[in-house]
Amino acid sequence: MKFTFVTLFPNLIEPYFYDSILKRAVDAEFISYEFYNPRDYTTNKHLKVDSQMVGGGAGMLMTCQPLFDCLDKIKEENEDAYIIFPLAAAKPFKQNDAKRLAKKKNIVFVSGRYEGIDERVIEKYANEVFSIGEFILTGGELPSLTMADAISRNVDGVLGNADSLVMESYENNLLEAPSFTKPENFQNLSVVKEFLKGNHSKISDLKFQMSICKTKYYRPNKETK
Repeated sequence: MKFTFVTLFPNLIEPYFYDSILKRAVDAEFISYEFYNPRDYTTNKHLKVDSQMVGGGAGMLMTCQPLFDCLDKIKEENEDAYIIFPLAAAKPFKQNDAKRLAKKKNIVFVSGRYEGIDERVIEKYANEVFSIGEFILTGGELPSLTMADAISRNVDGVLGNADSLVMESYENNLLEAPSFTKPENFQNLSVVKEFLKGNHSKISDLKFQMSICKTKYYRPNKETK
């Protein structure tokens, strides 16, 4: 799996790959990443990549030319490039999307800035568009990184123990049940007693019921099965 980030600010993204699970995944060559900066492709003599909106409106938009040339170059160099735009006005990114996209060979995230991106870029190049929530950020770098992290965890080999994926939140349409560590009692707060008895069948059933309760509490509009 290769992640290609199209961004004006690579330094906002790259440090996340310097530690922990993703660093080990990069070192083991389960995943890789690269950056393309639209400013390197602009024909504007002042290296501008933004302009005022046609028809008026507050703020600036990233313009077509630098992104067209940048994305054309990416597609030329990566025949498997699958291009995703993080957008506030898009369908929600979900765990099933992370699992599905983990089968791709090269995912390209295009991070907007200012007030966004000229719609013609999205219409021409987007394979998919996603939102990570109903709020507005200053740029697309955090959503791109969020999706890359979620996808990476589902790439074969990235997690040392693949079983970690089995009982996570959003599997079976439920939130993950509460978990505990030792000591069994800490400051008069105790672990659920059934978890201590070693009956894994009962523990599994209890966790399932706790998942249902947790989902109904935090996601009252979410269907539980």
